[in-house]
Amino acid sequence: MDGATSHAAGMAAEGQVARHYEDAGLSIASRRWRGQGGEIDLVCRDGDSVVFVEVKRARDLARAAHRVSRRQIDRLLTAAAEFLGGEPRGGLTDTRFDVALVDGQGRVQILENAFM
Repeated sequence: MDGATSHAAGMAAEGQVARHYEDAGLSIASRRWRGQGGEIDLVCRDGDSVVFVEVKRARDLARAAHRVSRRQIDRLLTAAAEFLGGEPRGGLTDTRFDVALVDGQGRVQILENAFM
């Protein structure tokens, strides 16, 4: 896959995952939120809770899961701390970190509380 095709596939996967969360009753607070610490693919709200989502796409779900690196987890945690700095309860905000896997057929699997 070339860069443009890969980018388009990634954007489509993020859209699918956003619809999945919306169908589950969560609202999308931000897509591709960027702070000094890095980017968060999706930030969702579930009542007073914030759900940070890393989206990974590959031919199959297992390959997508293997694409989550320690460096990405650290980046997500840093960016999430920055995002929470703007929340009324700051670091005391109830949070969850999910990894959303999308395969080549568009199947979505959510790994809730994937780390932390």
